[in-house]
Amino acid sequence: MLKETEIRIDKGEMLPLMEEFYTIQGEGFHTGKAAYFIRIGGCDVGCHWCDVKESWNAELHPPTLTKHIVEKAQKYANTVVITGGEPLMWNMDYITGMLYEAGLKVHIETSGAYTLTGKYDWICLSPKKTKLPLSEVYEAAHELKVIVYNKHDFKFAEEQAARVSKDCELFLQPEWSNRDKMTPQIVDYVMEHPKWKISLQTHKYLNIP
Repeated sequence: MLKETEIRIDKGEMLPLMEEFYTIQGEGFHTGKAAYFIRIGGCDVGCHWCDVKESWNAELHPPTLTKHIVEKAQKYANTVVITGGEPLMWNMDYITGMLYEAGLKVHIETSGAYTLTGKYDWICLSPKKTKLPLSEVYEAAHELKVIVYNKHDFKFAEEQAARVSKDCELFLQPEWSNRDKMTPQIVDYVMEHPKWKISLQTHKYLNIP
């Protein structure tokens, strides 16, 4: 990689863009809202059930000028969701600053395993056992979304809920490949522990990105 490109990536002026698309937010608190998704490549958290493993290797995704990403986002919704991969592996200050200048609302979906850079209207924290969130992300999170693959994940969810603020919205979401088994268990759990809500990957049921 050219030295100039490396410097621009470090500053956040370029990012390894995997894909960008306009769709309906399918998960969590903002389910059903139109949003422009910016998926940044690169992740070393390594969830075995990840449904975008192709995002893990940042070198597969070309460094793209951040200003071009923002210019495109402006043409669609008033809400942008930055996701990955793990977007906080990169400096988010520059892109979120530009998105705010453009008058857009900015959301991020993160595992919280890296330093929180950037400014956001909504932070969705989806912690993973393989690389736990940093304290600063727990404290800043507006939404905690725990993926439930097996019954042991309920204990993990409670451990994570104890770390976020009292105002944080709490969601349990069945892992897609195991949804038929885990969804009934999540329903029962939420009815017994009503501080939690159920999140479903509605975009998959709707067959949209």
